[in-house]
Amino acid sequence: MQTAEVSEELARRVVDAVARALDITLTPDEALIQVSTREGVDYQANLAMSLGKRAGRAPREVAALIAEHVDLGGIAEPPEIAGPGFLNFVLRREWLEQRVAAIAVDPRLGVAKTTAPRRIALDYSSPNVAKEMHVGHLRSTVIGDALARLLRFAGHEVLPHNHLGDWGTPFGMLIEQLLDERHEGSRIEDLDAFYRAARRKFDTDEAFATRARERVVLLQGGDAETLATWQRLVDESTRHFNEVYALLGVTLTDADLYGESFYNPYLAKVVADLEATGLTEVSDGAVCVFPDGFRNREGDRLPLIVRKRDGGYGYAATDLATLRYWTAERGATDLLYVVGAPQAQHFAMVFAVCRDAKWLTTQHAEHIGFGSVLGADGKTMRTRAGDTVKLADLLAEAVGQAESVVAERSELPADAQREVARAVGIGAIKYADLSGDRERDYVFAWDRMLAREGNTSVYLQYANARIRSLLARAGEPEPDTPVLLDDPAERTLALSLLRFGEAVHSATSSYSPHKLCTYLYETAVVFSRFYERCPVLTAPTDELRASRLRLATLASRTLVLGLSLLGIDTPDRL
Repeated sequence: MQTAEVSEELARRVVDAVARALDITLTPDEALIQVSTREGVDYQANLAMSLGKRAGRAPREVAALIAEHVDLGGIAEPPEIAGPGFLNFVLRREWLEQRVAAIAVDPRLGVAKTTAPRRIALDYSSPNVAKEMHVGHLRSTVIGDALARLLRFAGHEVLPHNHLGDWGTPFGMLIEQLLDERHEGSRIEDLDAFYRAARRKFDTDEAFATRARERVVLLQGGDAETLATWQRLVDESTRHFNEVYALLGVTLTDADLYGESFYNPYLAKVVADLEATGLTEVSDGAVCVFPDGFRNREGDRLPLIVRKRDGGYGYAATDLATLRYWTAERGATDLLYVVGAPQAQHFAMVFAVCRDAKWLTTQHAEHIGFGSVLGADGKTMRTRAGDTVKLADLLAEAVGQAESVVAERSELPADAQREVARAVGIGAIKYADLSGDRERDYVFAWDRMLAREGNTSVYLQYANARIRSLLARAGEPEPDTPVLLDDPAERTLALSLLRFGEAVHSATSSYSPHKLCTYLYETAVVFSRFYERCPVLTAPTDELRASRLRLATLASRTLVLGLSLLGIDTPDRL
C-alpha cells in the first residue's frame, strides 16, 4: 500500500482552502509545506506571507482564513497561527498510528513511484583506458551510482553511460611504445609505466612522435594490427574497472561502457552540421563556436573548439556528439553529467551550443558537479611519495581498517568477519563521500569514517544490527499488529519513519544524496532515544511490546532500504 507524503497531503488540502477562502489558484508546491523544527509542531505552512499582498490582506488574516476553510480530514488538529502568519500543524495520534501501520506492510515503505517517469541518460565514473583508477574517480563513481539507484527507485528509466577515455593521441603513443618493445599481455599495473615512458619519448624523440601521430591515423582508419593492440588495452582496462566496481558494489556493467571511440564516427557530422547552421568561426585555423555570454577575465570571447587546426577533434566535439546521440538516437529526456566542479563552465558552454544548434530543445541537461577528496593537509589526496592514490589500494585499505574495527567487538567466525569488514569498510568510504554536500571538498580521514558514533555508515550499520539482534530474540511482530503511540518517544520515532518518503524525494529531486544520509542518521538517533526510554522486550503489556517491536522492525527496514539506495550494505550482525 503506497501512500502520498504527509507534506503532499497537507499541501493539497491547504491549496483547496486557499481556493475556497480567497479564490486564488495555487499548485501544491506553492503551499510551502515544510517539516517544522519547532518542538510540538510537525509541519508548517509559510504561504500566508506571500499571499498577503496578492490578496490585499494582512498575512495573519490570510492565515486565519486558510485555517477556517481547510479540511484536514482527520490528518491533523486544527492549525495554529503563529508569528506573522505561519500555519502550524500537529498530526493526530490516531491518524499517525494508522499511517505508520500502513507503510509497515509496504515493501516501498509508503514511497510512491513518480506518475511522470523520465528517461535519464546518466554519465558517471568515466575512467581512462590503460590507466589504473585513482582517488579522483571515487566521487563520480559513488555519487553517480547513488543517483542511479535513487532515480530508478523513483520510477525513472536510467540509461547509465560510462564515458571512457579510449581514443586520440595518448593511444597513438602507447600503442607505438608497446609495438616498439613487442610487449604482449600487459597488466593494468604495467600500463601506467608504459604510458609515462611513451610520453617521455614523445616529448624528446621527434621520430617517435611522428610515428605516434601516424599510429593515431592508423587507429582511426581501422588498421588491423593497431586495432588489435588497442583492443587488448581496452580489455585489460575493462577487467580492472570491473574489479573495482565489484568491490565498490557499483551497478555499472560492460553494457554501460561508451568510450570516446564510440562517438568517433559522429564527430565529422557534428562539425558539418554546426557549420551549416552558421554557428562556427575559424580561429587560428581551428573550427570554433563562441556561445553568447562566455568571456575570459579580459573580456574576450571564449571558444568551444570543435575541430583543431590539424583536423583532429578534441573532447568538446566528443561531448557535443555524446549529447546529440543520447537525445536524438536514445530518446533521453534528461542528461545528467556527474563530473567534477572545475568542468562547470565547459558543460555550460556545451549545453549553450546544443541549444543554439537546436539539439537541446525540450530536454533537460545538467552538470552534477562535486568537490575534491583532500588529504589531512587540505590538499589533493596523494601518497607519501607524492603519487596519485590508486582506488583499488584505497578500497583494500578500507577493508583492512574495518577488519580491526569489526574484530574489536564481533564474535562472528573469521570468514564472516571478513565479509562484514568489506561491508563496513566500503560503506564507510561511500558514506563519507555521500553524507556531505557534494559540491564541497571533503577531507579523507579513516578515524572519522570508521567511527561508531556520529554521522557515519558504521553508526547506522551498528544501529541496524542492534535492532536485528533485538528482533532475533523477540521474533518478528504480526503484520496486523496495531501501532500504539503512548509515549512521546514512540510518537517521535513514528513521525521520523513517516518522513522517509520526503527524504528520498528531496535527495532525488535535488540530486543531493546527503539529504538522505542526514535523514537516516537522525532516524537512527531517534530510534536510540526510543530504545532507551521505551523498553521493548519488557514492555508493561503484550500489546505495547508488540507495537514497539513493530516500530523497531520498521526502523530497521527504513535504515536498510535507505542505505541500499546509497549503495551501502547492512549486515544483520556486526
